[in-house]
Amino acid sequence: MSVTEFSVMSIKRFTFHRIMSYGGSQGGRSGSSFRGNRDSFSGGRGSRNGGGTSGSFRSGGGSSGYRSGGGGGGFRSGGGGNFRSGNGDGGGRFGNKGGSGPGHFYVPHPAVSSRSPYEVEAYRNAKEITVDGDVPNPIQNFSEACFPDYVMQEIRNQGYDSPTPIQAQGWPIALSGRDLVGIAQTGSGKTLAYILPAIVHINNQPRLSPGDGPIALILAPTRELAQQIQQGPQARDLERGVEICIATPGRLIDFLEKGTTNLARCTYLVLDEADRMLDMGFEPQIRKIIEQIRPDRQTLMWSATWPKEVRKLASDFMSVYVTINIGSMQLSANHNILQIVDVCQEHEKEYKLNQLLQEISNNSEPDAKIIIFVETKKKVEQITRNIKRYGWPALCMHGDKSQQERDYVLKDFRLGKSTILVATDVAARGLDVEGIKYVVNYDYPNSSEDYIHRIGRTGRSDTTGTSYAFFTPNNFRQAKDLVSVLKEANQVVNPKLAEMVSRSPGYGGKGNGRSGGSGGGYSNGGRGGQSNFRSNREGGSRFSSNISVGTRNKNYN
Repeated sequence: MSVTEFSVMSIKRFTFHRIMSYGGSQGGRSGSSFRGNRDSFSGGRGSRNGGGTSGSFRSGGGSSGYRSGGGGGGFRSGGGGNFRSGNGDGGGRFGNKGGSGPGHFYVPHPAVSSRSPYEVEAYRNAKEITVDGDVPNPIQNFSEACFPDYVMQEIRNQGYDSPTPIQAQGWPIALSGRDLVGIAQTGSGKTLAYILPAIVHINNQPRLSPGDGPIALILAPTRELAQQIQQGPQARDLERGVEICIATPGRLIDFLEKGTTNLARCTYLVLDEADRMLDMGFEPQIRKIIEQIRPDRQTLMWSATWPKEVRKLASDFMSVYVTINIGSMQLSANHNILQIVDVCQEHEKEYKLNQLLQEISNNSEPDAKIIIFVETKKKVEQITRNIKRYGWPALCMHGDKSQQERDYVLKDFRLGKSTILVATDVAARGLDVEGIKYVVNYDYPNSSEDYIHRIGRTGRSDTTGTSYAFFTPNNFRQAKDLVSVLKEANQVVNPKLAEMVSRSPGYGGKGNGRSGGSGGGYSNGGRGGQSNFRSNREGGSRFSSNISVGTRNKNYN
C-alpha cells in the first residue's frame, strides 16, 4: 500500500497527530546549502552562538535550540544542560519537552518468544527472509505485533489478513528502536513497515509546541511518493507543527532554508527508496539533511537494491544496524528490460555502435532517447565525435564539464533536442530522464551491480526498455555474474558468453541459455565468423545485422 493510499487518511484517524507531505522537482538540486538569512541557519539573531529571540534551525532563542547556547541549553550546547538531561532555565529543545531518542516500545508476544530457532528459520525460509545482525524473531500475525489498540483497530478497518514478510520481520526491529536497512521491491508492504512504528514512536514523545519541527521525517525520491500538495497550506501547517513529514530532499531543504520548519525534534528518520534517491542525484541533499538531525535518532533505510553507494550511506549514518532482505539474494535486473549482449573484440566496438544506432533510427520512434556509457572522460569525447561524424546528434557529459555545461546538456536531452547522450557513470549518476528507451554499455562496467544500475535507466515505471552491452575478452572476469543476471531475468544468453564462462576457472559446468520475452531461443551456428543477431519483432519485418533492436525472439548465428 502506498503512502498516498494509507498515510494521510488513516494516520489522522489514529491519534491527534498530523502528517505533512511535500515534494519538489524530481531531479536533485546541485549546490544547495544551508545559508539562511537572519534568524535562519548561518547567522543573525538566534544563530548557533546563542542569544536571540526567535530561535530556529541551529539556533538559540527563548527556549534554546539545536547546537545552541542560550538560557535553556540545547543539543550540543554550552548552556545548562543538553538534550538528554534537559536541565537549565528553559528546559532545552531536547530536554523536558523535547522528547527522547529511539524508544524501545516492543515487548515480544509470548507466542513469538516461545518459537524455537528451527521454527523461526523455517518461517524465514518460507517467506524468503534473509537477516544479518542480532534480529528479533518475526511475528506471524497482526496480533503478535503488540501494536496499541488504536493501531490494531485501523488494521482491522483496512481489512488486512496477515503481515507481509517485510512487515513480519521489520516491525519487531523498528519497534525495538533499532536502526534498520530493509531491501525489498516495490509492493512488498514496506510503507506500513515503517509508518506504523513511526506512529507508536510519536505517541511516546511529548506533544509538539508551536514552532517545533516534525518528530518523524520520511525522505522519498519523487513528489508522487511524497504526496505533493499546495505550497501555501504546506508552509502554514509546518509553522503550526506537524508530527510526520514526508518530503523530497530538495523540497525539504527549501523549507528549512526559509525557516518554515526545523529538524530539532526529529528522532525517527526514514529513507524510502534510498537507491533511487541516490540515482536521482539527491545524495548531497540527503547528507546535509541527516547531518542536521540529532545523532540519537532511529534510522530506517529502505532500498530495492544494495549497491555500494547505498552501503556507504548506511555505514556513514548508522553505526550499528541490522539488515533484512526479502526475496532472492541473487543480483537481479528489471525484468521489463530486454538485455542483449554482443561478445566482440575491442576494435569492433565503434563499427558495431554505428550499426546499432542506424537500426534504432530505422526501427524506433524518432524521440526514443539513448544513453551510451563509456569508461573514461577522454573516451566520452572521442565517442561523441565519432557519432557526430556519422551524422547523429549527440551530447556528452563527464566530470570535467562545468555545472553550466552539464545543465545545458541535460536540458537539451530532456527536451529531446538531442536523443543521444554519451556519459561516464559519475556524470550520469544524478540523471533521471523520462523516455530513455535504450542503454548501451559501450564499455562494460567493473561489476554486475554497476551493470544493473546502468541499464536501470530504462524500463522505469512499468515501461519496457532495451539494453545492449559490448562484452570483450577483457571483461571475462564479469562473465559468470552477467550470465547469472541474464538467467535470473529470463534473458537469452549469447553462446559466446556462455562459452567464455565455461572456460573460466572454477566454473562447474556449461550453461545453457534460456528463452526470454514471448519465447524463442538461440541456435549456435558454430564458432568463428562474426556474430549476427537476427530477430523478429512480433512477426514483423526481419533484419539482420550485428545487433537487433528491441526484440524478444532472437537467433545468434
